[in-house]
Amino acid sequence: MVTVITSSESTAERVHPLQKEDLPEDLVAVVRAAKYVEVFTGAGMSADSGLDTFRDAQTGIWSHVDPQAMASLDAWAKDPGPMLAWYLWRAVLCRRADANAGHRAIGQWAERGGITVHVTTQNIDDLHERGGSKNVAHLHGSLFRYRCSICSKPARMPELPTEQIERATPPTCTLCGNPVRPGVVWFGEPLPHREWEAAEEAMRMADLVVIIGTSGVVWPAAGLPSIAAQRGTPIVEISPARTDLTDMCTWSVRTTAANGAPLLAQAAEEARGSGD
Repeated sequence: MVTVITSSESTAERVHPLQKEDLPEDLVAVVRAAKYVEVFTGAGMSADSGLDTFRDAQTGIWSHVDPQAMASLDAWAKDPGPMLAWYLWRAVLCRRADANAGHRAIGQWAERGGITVHVTTQNIDDLHERGGSKNVAHLHGSLFRYRCSICSKPARMPELPTEQIERATPPTCTLCGNPVRPGVVWFGEPLPHREWEAAEEAMRMADLVVIIGTSGVVWPAAGLPSIAAQRGTPIVEISPARTDLTDMCTWSVRTTAANGAPLLAQAAEEARGSGD
């Protein structure tokens, strides 16, 4: 049964930050003992950086546009101009955002000697990398990688606009002359093989899995934590609310990424300081 950890001051409308004293002793002990940590993140990881979440009814990234119009091969084939403009502008917004305390805490956790921290993210921003993480698998691609839409040859990213635009002309592939597209995974496309294999391996190898900011409704990515759960690996979830993954977790810490991730990283750092 999952242990839910929440502040007594939290309400249905507002999640109150937790303190390290709020973490139960069994969770702290597992964090301190962990030698291989798999961190599995979704859009909520970057919400504290000001980037829209995927599913939020009011601010989710798909609440502003028709998903099929901005994330499908058919839409790209019919008219790539608006799609390219939209992804370039999302890259601009990402560049304007900063890695939050959660991103930085994960990066610092990985610097601790004698431990491996692997990040599997569903996000297409680069905030994990800017937060200091070096071992990152992007399941859904990246806003900052481009490739040919036909032959898949890697391509240089187009220049970012200085203001929001309605259309942009895709560059042409230097090998086959076809349009260059954003290196993100659109609806109906398979996930990148190398990143998926890395994520599966990390779920098998980990002695602690940390799930942060994902609703658990986007498949097949949502199925990855079950690999760890079936092995009996301790799983801690950091989320302001219950998710579809909560029931497979050992602990559910009801707070934001920027509050919860630093608490876990701090517990790990205190273990190093005590000589554990």
